[in-house]
Amino acid sequence: MREPRCGITPEGWPLIGLLALAALVCALLGWAAPAVAALLLCWFSLHFFRDPERVTPRAPGLAVSPADGRVVRIETRRDPMTGEKRVCISIFMNVFSVHVNRSPAAGTVTGVRYWPGKFLNAALDKASSENERCACRLRDADGEDWVFVQIAGLIARRIICRAEEGDALERGQRFGMIRFGSRVDLYLPEGYLPAVCVGEKVFAGQSIIAQKRDDDA
Repeated sequence: MREPRCGITPEGWPLIGLLALAALVCALLGWAAPAVAALLLCWFSLHFFRDPERVTPRAPGLAVSPADGRVVRIETRRDPMTGEKRVCISIFMNVFSVHVNRSPAAGTVTGVRYWPGKFLNAALDKASSENERCACRLRDADGEDWVFVQIAGLIARRIICRAEEGDALERGQRFGMIRFGSRVDLYLPEGYLPAVCVGEKVFAGQSIIAQKRDDDA
């Protein structure tokens, strides 16, 4: 049986190491206040870059949340990759959320697109079209296209997307992260319905966020 664990995402180690070194140097020099401040920042970085294991549902006809946070919008809008109107579920991550992003479904990445932009509050509606963002299109075994968009927020200054065109992703597999407060939009294929409501808290790779309609199952 695999033991549960909570790791640290690789992007966090440089900052964590730098802050730990700063705390040690300040302590050796007898600078108590800077040493304590560096230790507190190091603890916060460890908390922010945590990457816990998740149990991903394996039943067919389901999609899991691509991000930790709260659902702030469920509405129909044009997805940025195909221009088609789809149901979009927006998940807002605050600075205390796990910021590792996971694939909502299993499939092959058929496109990745990046847009530079502003750093407005990610909870705002216009953040989906004006903020820095990175979109991935994923085609599942049924030929359905999923589009998920990482959106930088007010504090976020770096989107990390490890997925590349041609990559095969499993449902719940890690594909990237966004540093600090941010948002992920998930555009559902036709035939899938939201399984969450606005205000609900969700967990990446674990919470069921959408499911196939009964007549399509």
